[in-house]
Amino acid sequence: MKKNKNKTKLILIIAFSTLAFTQTSIAQITKIRGKVMDADTKELLSFVTLAFKGTSIGTITDSKGEFFLETRGATDSLSISYVGYDPKSVAIRKGQYQEITIELKAASFAIEGITVVPGENPAHPILRSIIKNKWKNDPDKLESYSYESYNKLEVDLNNVDDKMKQRKIFNQFQFIFDYVDTNAITGKTFLPIFISEAISDYHYQRSPKVDKEVIKATKISGVKNESVAQFTGKIYQKINIYDNYINVFDQGLVSPIADAGLFYYKYYLIDSAFIDHKWCYQISFKPKRKMEPTFTGDFWVNDSTWAIVKAQVRLADKVNLNFVNDMVASAEYQLINDTLWFPKQISLFVDFNLTDKTTGFFGRKTTAYNKVRLKEPIQDTIQSLQSNVVVQEGALKQNEEYWNKTRPFELTQKEAGIYRMVDSVQNVPMYKTFIDIINMFVNYYYVVGYVEIGPYYKTYSFNEIEGNRFRVSGRTSNKFSKKIMFSSFLAYGDKDNRFKYGLGALYMIKKKPRQAINLEYKEDIEQLGQSPYALTEDNLMTSVLRRNPNYKLTLVKELSGYYQKEWFTGLSNTLNFSYRNIYSSDSIPFKYVSGGPELNKVTNFSLTLNTRWLKDEKFVTGEFDRVSLGSKFPEVNFEITGSYKGVLGSQFTYAKLHVNYYHKFTINPFGYTRFIIDCGKIFGTVPYPLLQLHEGNETYAFDRFAFNMMNYYEFASDQYSSITLEHHFQGFFLNRIPLMRRLKWREVTTGKFLIGSISDKNKKVLEFPYGMGEVSKPYAEAGIGIENIFKVIRIDATWRLTHLDNPNIEKFGIRAGLQIIF
Repeated sequence: MKKNKNKTKLILIIAFSTLAFTQTSIAQITKIRGKVMDADTKELLSFVTLAFKGTSIGTITDSKGEFFLETRGATDSLSISYVGYDPKSVAIRKGQYQEITIELKAASFAIEGITVVPGENPAHPILRSIIKNKWKNDPDKLESYSYESYNKLEVDLNNVDDKMKQRKIFNQFQFIFDYVDTNAITGKTFLPIFISEAISDYHYQRSPKVDKEVIKATKISGVKNESVAQFTGKIYQKINIYDNYINVFDQGLVSPIADAGLFYYKYYLIDSAFIDHKWCYQISFKPKRKMEPTFTGDFWVNDSTWAIVKAQVRLADKVNLNFVNDMVASAEYQLINDTLWFPKQISLFVDFNLTDKTTGFFGRKTTAYNKVRLKEPIQDTIQSLQSNVVVQEGALKQNEEYWNKTRPFELTQKEAGIYRMVDSVQNVPMYKTFIDIINMFVNYYYVVGYVEIGPYYKTYSFNEIEGNRFRVSGRTSNKFSKKIMFSSFLAYGDKDNRFKYGLGALYMIKKKPRQAINLEYKEDIEQLGQSPYALTEDNLMTSVLRRNPNYKLTLVKELSGYYQKEWFTGLSNTLNFSYRNIYSSDSIPFKYVSGGPELNKVTNFSLTLNTRWLKDEKFVTGEFDRVSLGSKFPEVNFEITGSYKGVLGSQFTYAKLHVNYYHKFTINPFGYTRFIIDCGKIFGTVPYPLLQLHEGNETYAFDRFAFNMMNYYEFASDQYSSITLEHHFQGFFLNRIPLMRRLKWREVTTGKFLIGSISDKNKKVLEFPYGMGEVSKPYAEAGIGIENIFKVIRIDATWRLTHLDNPNIEKFGIRAGLQIIF
């Protein structure tokens, strides 16, 4: 859809692609799911070893006695062994899904009496050796390396059953059910709906830091977009078992070999064997406590290097992670130069579901590593690449012969058919209608041929100035043009009996790196001093959630535009111009301090140059809009604004400097923090509408970027500094309270601080509205809240700490918000 036609199709793909955690050639996958029990007592048995006969492909049962196996390298029988029981072999059906229950007979033999002497858990000294040697075994600690990687990403619709097949909506899609399969991990049926593959050259250097990926070939079902193609590579899916915490959707999950692993896990030494002619130990682990951010699983470790050789981790039961019903990651390592165990194949499986029974999605990612080279100098041409991920020209056009030769394994018949199936689905009229409806809810616009109608949430609202406000708005669709977009709106209030309107045009000069021109004109009312991220005044939710009658709206006529140029990923400049007339009203009059007739309007023409820097930022780009996926680095914005009296009717000469710093970072295991610093200074003499009107909030909706206990027009400054600190504990405390942890609520705290001043010359231009003043005495507010209520609701209790004698203020308030978080 607009401006991001592929956005709806890719929501699940991108959510899954911000993660990640093996090489056979048989184009059949054998899937086994089952349990092992005592033949006499029917007790489920933990840590039973199962392996395909004649191979090293196998697994162990978990603490519940359950297991799963999924491989392209199966043989015709499965060998089972367990201390104290007779070994057993069972026949299996290659290339099929099967569920089996295995019963083991206890071995009968006589032994002499033994004495058990207490001592240290034998797994603990092994774990300490792993931790001690992480610095030399962690690939990220190497000086440099490079390799060729193969990545396969698949998204599947799960819990597909006969009832779904019989629904009328699928009458035109019956052919897709030929691709239904069963997942060995969950036992759920699924239907593949997306598949992508990529071949990349990856280059890493620790100092100076180089982290580059060149995608040589990529193949995506139903999507031909290079900005999407970059997410089929490896660089955005970094999960490293050697890290103390593995960040999954803002949750810092404790690695089983974390430095503090003994505090979180119980370990069991269960086996030892040769792997690649190296003696290795197998250790199983499980959480010590419920609902902590941990895994279950096992790993193999070499007894001389203490490097991980194989590992499989599974999300522990009831971890406080939304919409993720299950997650399994497995890793296999290869010996390089007889000293270093480097990743060979890493796989990730995620089950996205509201509940175990509802229809949801599987996300599956497999990465294979080939042609690994250590300590080789990285070419200057690679180091000089402006983006961390580069899609090579022609990467989307590689033929089938190339893929058959380059893939580390052959696709199954169903996997290969997904490309054809998805393309066929997109040609079905019902599919196009379905996508349009979904797009309407995701993007707030409904596509009708050459136009898009919306955003729908602005169709009706109400306020004290306009009464009932009705609005019709829209913009041209991608079908009209992929280079230029026109937009417009028309609104009417039945109380002021006045039409408002706006027109706009956006022209894309270049999409990568981004270069665009925008021009807009509007005649409408707006709330001065409102956070740019707040609910807009013509939003129905703003009308419903208002805590004060709003008489402070102001009529504004504005012609504005910008030229934006992105120099390379992360660095851009935007040159804005604004010709703006702000009109006085009964509630917000413009009266000279010196007396005389009231000023009808403030006219101002200004130019602003914005410089924005966000290192390693990632985007999903549509034809016009793009969605930022952020970065682990801070974002910095620096702006210079200037206006000169007499130019296009400007009434004042001034200059303004503005700096904003935003950083989101994790503090495992205590959650993550958002930190914002905002500073500005105005040089010259200006009336109060041109001062910095600090962002208040007169609704019950929580606004992260506003002062939630401050009123509009309460404080203004010509020089100011503010700090916002918001910390999300991710259930760190509530998860430890037996009854509360079932709710999966999460704690959040906020603190906001502001200090500023107004020079005497600016106080003498226009009389300030009632209640407005400066903030030379600092303003502060603090709050505590609970988020993740029903997975989408956040409620904050907020206290105003200073300026408690100001008129018409609240000292305490409850604010609520809707948010989708994992």
